[in-house]
Amino acid sequence: MQLNLSNRVFAVTGAAQGIGAAIVTSLAEAGATVAAIDIDADGLARIADHATTHAADLGSRESAHAAIAQVADRHGRIDGLVTAAGGVRGQTGRPLEEISADDWRAIFAANVDAAMWCAQAAAPGMKARGWGRVVTISSGAGLRPSLTGIQAYAAAKHALVGLTRQLALELGPHGITVNSVAPGFILSNPATERQWAAFGAERQKQIVQGIHMRRLGSTQDIADAATFLGSDRAGWITGQILSVNGGHA
Repeated sequence: MQLNLSNRVFAVTGAAQGIGAAIVTSLAEAGATVAAIDIDADGLARIADHATTHAADLGSRESAHAAIAQVADRHGRIDGLVTAAGGVRGQTGRPLEEISADDWRAIFAANVDAAMWCAQAAAPGMKARGWGRVVTISSGAGLRPSLTGIQAYAAAKHALVGLTRQLALELGPHGITVNSVAPGFILSNPATERQWAAFGAERQKQIVQGIHMRRLGSTQDIADAATFLGSDRAGWITGQILSVNGGHA
């Protein structure tokens, strides 16, 4: 099966590193025109050969709408949106009693608000053309408790799964599919690498032994799934959460 996205324009958030950067490259290799969006302007320079780059903080409705409008102005339209922005925002697992309001809100802004506002901004154009793809990047933490131990991260990823399913219901009649890729543990950026190291050798062994494939995933594993869901070949798949985790015991 070949995936040909040569006539499509995709916007990818959280594109400066890790999973987002891999998705940018995968979409571009499939022929798509790609716009990469991230708060990290310097990081975006690393993928400039594969995409136009757009530095933006997507945590507020106004900035997210402005970023999507900038992409649409640059390329004339947006056919697909992949929301890979998110993460733990530098936080680590702590007892419930220690969590501040700012800690909680920062993770929700990055993982849920950004996806909501970008989808809100991109949907009208997709509706007008009767075709669209929205792919959110959630997590295994959106389906079960999180290995991170971070309450807000687990809650936000569960919320993102709910948002994905709700948008699929709303946008399906307009020819727009909305799905999510839920990665297992991926060493995708410095934060996940620090977390992996903090587990220690015994906990690392337990995690790998709990994966059917007996290995951690790669960013390419996630990018392949997102590219498929963004293609014409996935035209009758919507409202689904695709766990890409090597099998989870």
